[in-house]
Amino acid sequence: MIKNYTGQTAISKTLEELKDKDINRVFYVACGGSSALTYSSKYIIERDSKILAAEVYNSNEFIYRSPATLDEKSLVVVISHLGNTPETTAAAEFARDKGATTVAFTYENESPLAKASDFRIDYQYGPQVNPADSRNILIIQLTLGLLKIKEGHHKYDALVSSLPGLQYTVDKAIEKYTEKSIDFATKYQNEKMIYTMASGSNFGVAYTFAICILMEAQWINSHAIHAGEFFHGPFEVVDKDTPFVLLLGLDETRYMEERAQKFLNKYGEKLFILDAKDFDLSKIDIAIEGEIASVLHLYVLRALSREFAKVRNHPLETRRYMHKVEY
Repeated sequence: MIKNYTGQTAISKTLEELKDKDINRVFYVACGGSSALTYSSKYIIERDSKILAAEVYNSNEFIYRSPATLDEKSLVVVISHLGNTPETTAAAEFARDKGATTVAFTYENESPLAKASDFRIDYQYGPQVNPADSRNILIIQLTLGLLKIKEGHHKYDALVSSLPGLQYTVDKAIEKYTEKSIDFATKYQNEKMIYTMASGSNFGVAYTFAICILMEAQWINSHAIHAGEFFHGPFEVVDKDTPFVLLLGLDETRYMEERAQKFLNKYGEKLFILDAKDFDLSKIDIAIEGEIASVLHLYVLRALSREFAKVRNHPLETRRYMHKVEY
């Protein structure tokens, strides 16, 4: 029987159901931006868990590669906004055939993906939705909840106690970078290539901005660069004419981002440096600041994307091929 819950209730009820299940591996399976949202969770598990392993897979590759570790002790988290991505639905069915437990995050609770999963977590969507009810925070919350029920990890409670202040924190972060966002979008609206860079729990956000916003929604060439790999090839493209968006987070990998920033400041010029140290985190538990930083980066970059859409007269919903031609 499929269990269907919404928002915060969904997380607590699902964790209750998973508490007695023997789980040793978590697979996050999705495509595009939905997949990128899971990088923070993979980072959290790999850093903090002694009994769980984590993998991030593109939905199709998950099926074709058919990981040997996928079995009845696996939890497969499948994500699709509308729940109608065919390969993600197929991945959920594939995982269940292997005996794994599946949890779907989808906006549409009657979608094919929801019906193909053991549990489905619905979330709210839209500009007026409280960030605490958005899928990006709910995915992290589920991950931290797993660590709590399996290993007694403390960060789940720290996150829950911070949720009431998340709307304020997001609003202040966007406000802090509004002027910089308008300036960067206005100055570089005609650029043919913009690189993005981050590391650790923030890398998925950099990937999302590069692939889903700049390339998909604005038709600007882009590439997400891991800050740890920057000095192993990519830094050769840096000059005064090449724009970079760099995220600086609050997790353990910040040093790599700071090292990249020093180089960009010296040899680059067209820069959008988004530093989590600028955020007002007064309403966030200090134990969870690193995890919240990646969420705030995402919201600020969404605001930046709206500025690009405005000055370029290119709505974020405009597509040439997606859902328009056969592929």
